[in-house]
Formats: sequence, C-alpha cells, structure tokens
Amino acid sequence: MNLMGKLKRFGVSLEENLLLEFDRQINKEKYRTRSKAISDLINDYLLEKSKISGKKLAAAISIVYDHHKRMISETLTDIQHKYHSLIVSSQHIHLDCDNCFEIVVAKGKGSAIEELFNALKSVKGIKNAYLTVAGAAGKNHKCEH
Repeated sequence: MNLMGKLKRFGVSLEENLLLEFDRQINKEKYRTRSKAISDLINDYLLEKSKISGKKLAAAISIVYDHHKRMISETLTDIQHKYHSLIVSSQHIHLDCDNCFEIVVAKGKGSAIEELFNALKSVKGIKNAYLTVAGAAGKNHKCEH
C-alpha cells in the first residue's frame, strides 16, 4: 500500500529513550534515514488497518499445528474448501514428527481474508497463526504484456 506522492515534512515529539531505541533498531536494519523507517511503519500500519476493510488484498496465513490432534487436518481442509474462492495456493510442510507448518496464500477483500484467518487460527490444536498482508491485490483490469 505505498501511497507515493509529493513529500511533506512534519515534526514528531518522542521520549528520548524511545527515539534512541528506534535509532538503534533502524541502524541494525540498515535504514539510511529515519524518514524511510517512519514511512515503512506508516505503510505497515495502513496495511494492517486495511485488512478489515473492503479493499482487495493479497495475504499469507501461516499456521503451525500438532498433526496428532484429532481431526485437525480434516478441519483445516474443510475450512479452506469453504473459502476456496479466496485461496490462491497452500503449502503443507512437515516440521518434525509432531508438527506441521501450513502456508495459505489468499487474495480478496480484506474482511473476508481476516474471516478465513480467524476460522483457521481458532481450530483446536493450532500452536500459532500469523496473518501477513502483502499489499493491495491487482486492480480489475487486463494486463497488457
């Protein structure tokens, strides 16, 4: 969700220790300027907020679960079939003899993707779940290549 346009300057007041910690972190991440780091933070914030909007988004849902939990694989598959119109791809990875990692790539309305995420993460046996918004999904026009 990069809303590039004319640059604007503005002032920000922060506690000194917060700014020092921010500077340490952005230096570790090799940011050239605070402005770029703040711009990325604002973009991330806007993407996070757009998840619950009607905007079309692309996102990845990552879940880790114990595959020994009764009926967990079937339940996850049933949920994914219910939301098949959103799901572009999924990948199942065996982490070890007990745990599986599944990645579901989805594209559609942010609110629908969040509904899918909530359905998946609420399944008994899910150890952790993350929703990562990749950005706005393509506009409804044909590509001319």
